[in-house]
Amino acid sequence: ALQDIRDCPGPLSALTELNAAVKEKFQQLRGRLQELEQMAKEQDKESEKQALLQEVENHKKQMLSNQAAWRKANLACKIAIDNSEKDQLLQGRDTLRQRKTTKESLAESASNITESLMGISRMMSQQVQQSEETVQTLANSSRTILEANEEFKSMSGTIQLGRKLITKYNRRELTDKLLIFLALALFLATVLYILKKRLFPFL
Repeated sequence: ALQDIRDCPGPLSALTELNAAVKEKFQQLRGRLQELEQMAKEQDKESEKQALLQEVENHKKQMLSNQAAWRKANLACKIAIDNSEKDQLLQGRDTLRQRKTTKESLAESASNITESLMGISRMMSQQVQQSEETVQTLANSSRTILEANEEFKSMSGTIQLGRKLITKYNRRELTDKLLIFLALALFLATVLYILKKRLFPFL
């Protein structure tokens, strides 16, 4: 795939399609490496585990090397396509003027390509930093959610205990009211009996 990019005669749309295929292959490779790394972690023997992890590390280094070669191939292909397009635009003009314009265009194109690559590099760096910050934020959010869940469980137990206590107190309050009512009734009955004996002893 990298050789196809190096040999790509243009246009830029063809280069874009080749880059899309390379990106897909890198994504597939990352997935396989993750599977191999997971397989290594599941090994019972430490020697087999270390051997597989070393194999994963070797493949990762090779992938990084391929990515660097991919960027170099893209740069070379873009320069070649730009040169080809500029040669076609400059055909039919005066030879001296064509040479001068070509040199200036090449210098400007090289400068533009350099600025573009620098911009892409900065953008990729920012994206990597944003990804790290996002992962950290997700980790913090997960911890916060777990802590909140534990607090909710604790609060739920406290609420249930409070509900039982309230129910118990309500029952006791009802019992106390009933006892007070009976005591009051007994008191009134006693008062009436005493009044009856004092005022109407003949009854």
